[in-house]
Amino acid sequence: MAVDPRLSTRATALFGVDYPVVQTGMGWVAGPSLVAGTAEAGGLGILAAATMSLDEMARAIQEVRSRTDRPFGVNLRTDAADAAERVDHLIRAGVRVASFAQAPRRDMVDRLRDAGVAVMPTVGARRHAEKVAAYGVDAVLCQGREGGGHTGAVPTSLLLPQVLDAVDVPVIAAGGFHDGRGLAAALAWGADGIAMGTRFLLTADSKVPDAVKQVYLATGVGGTVVSRSVDGVPQRLIRTETVDRLERARLARLPRAVRQAWRFRRITGLGVGAMIREGLALRRNQGLTWSQTVMAANAPMLTRASMVDGDVEAGVLPTGQCAGVVEDLPTCAELLQRVAAEAVAALDRVAR
Repeated sequence: MAVDPRLSTRATALFGVDYPVVQTGMGWVAGPSLVAGTAEAGGLGILAAATMSLDEMARAIQEVRSRTDRPFGVNLRTDAADAAERVDHLIRAGVRVASFAQAPRRDMVDRLRDAGVAVMPTVGARRHAEKVAAYGVDAVLCQGREGGGHTGAVPTSLLLPQVLDAVDVPVIAAGGFHDGRGLAAALAWGADGIAMGTRFLLTADSKVPDAVKQVYLATGVGGTVVSRSVDGVPQRLIRTETVDRLERARLARLPRAVRQAWRFRRITGLGVGAMIREGLALRRNQGLTWSQTVMAANAPMLTRASMVDGDVEAGVLPTGQCAGVVEDLPTCAELLQRVAAEAVAALDRVAR
């Protein structure tokens, strides 16, 4: 099916995809099945490598390659102890896009771009966009407060125009997007596409346990909360008894956090020295206290408990506010075809 030319943007050209839609690199969620499903459907799937060891990341990239020959991206942590090795592997593997939740270092940007890998960090403020644009990144993903997981204080409707005014590179809008009307709105603002996390989590290609998906589908637009109780920094979650308990038990949660952080070390293969270095990097780069640093190390295990093990009682459920309006579990192909059709219909209404 031919793609409407109004959906061809600088982002589709940069990523080599059909639709200006990005599936975000959600930890424990964006695995090979979801990434390949998105890529085959014409969007940009991003593999969540931050919760993987280096060997696991390499195997996951190979699995995506075995499922599709379309372009995809990989999400990296700037402060990972083995970040340089991960960058080298992306280059050797011919990955199209490297995305970063934090600002990448200038040397990382140079190394990736020199090898032909597009660099796209996520930003939550105009000044952050200006900073990474000065590093020479290829695109920025701009996430407003409606987004899931770690999020800022400024809503998308105010943040996006600020970022668009500040940089000349392609801007991908994120935070609250879930359908084609949102894509049309983002294009009208001047963005080059949208990114969706929760909407892709709630697809048939997502390996999140069905029972957990049903919790998301049952959540209303008022059923989320932005909390610091998980890792010390603001994160949007579905409000559950677990979140309420973490909010109340500010002191009692620290010993548990230490135990969970140690378990995360075993799962990802991080050495003790690497874990300490990452903790120091968190303190230095994000200004966290030691208690916040321990909580930040614990956070991946709380998410894993729900997204991998299906244990809603023991885990947390990062989400965008759009969970309150999502009602079904289409395949990635069905979702992207629907988004494209809705966007074209919305653009037609505007241009009538």
